[in-house]
Amino acid sequence: MRIGILACDILKPEIEFITAGDPDIVIRKYLEFALHEDPPNMRKVILEESKEFVGKVDVLFLGYAVCSSLEKITDEIPIPSVMLKGCDCIEAILGPEEYAAEKKVCTGTWFNTPGWALEGTKGLIKELHLDSIEGFEPEFFFDIIFDSYQRTLFLDTGIGDEEHYLELSKKFAEELNLKHECRKCDINRISETIQQAKDLAKT
Repeated sequence: MRIGILACDILKPEIEFITAGDPDIVIRKYLEFALHEDPPNMRKVILEESKEFVGKVDVLFLGYAVCSSLEKITDEIPIPSVMLKGCDCIEAILGPEEYAAEKKVCTGTWFNTPGWALEGTKGLIKELHLDSIEGFEPEFFFDIIFDSYQRTLFLDTGIGDEEHYLELSKKFAEELNLKHECRKCDINRISETIQQAKDLAKT
């Protein structure tokens, strides 16, 4: 079977961990995370990129959750496809119940996966185009944007190199004057969706 991966680069650490050495994965492509700041364009880009997999794979694993604009996008992709379940990448990892529980603990929570920790505040600046506002340093806007946030929660997804990702997450929290907490979680939901892609390829 031939499985292709088209995914957000925020989830690259987890997806690469799961699929390392997997001979069924024949093409991998990761798109920049900042696409979700323009949801209609993100959908357009994903659909366009998916065309590159036609004839090269049997099934496409789409490493995205709904993310504001991707509802039923697999119906429009020109090859059999599966995608992650959830409103965003955090729910795709934690599941709706755990996601809601953590937001109940602290409504103003910024969730840091390893991918988000790698981006840090530089990723935040890129995502929100804070470096394009003349007359202001990007950091000027941090207090305004994060006024309603109280904590950063690092999700240790069990992919290894925990101390490295944890330190990056702590640095992010420090730069934004947020308290920092950490919890472990699995990535079974991503693994299960990749398996769904393989099961689909067998039919």
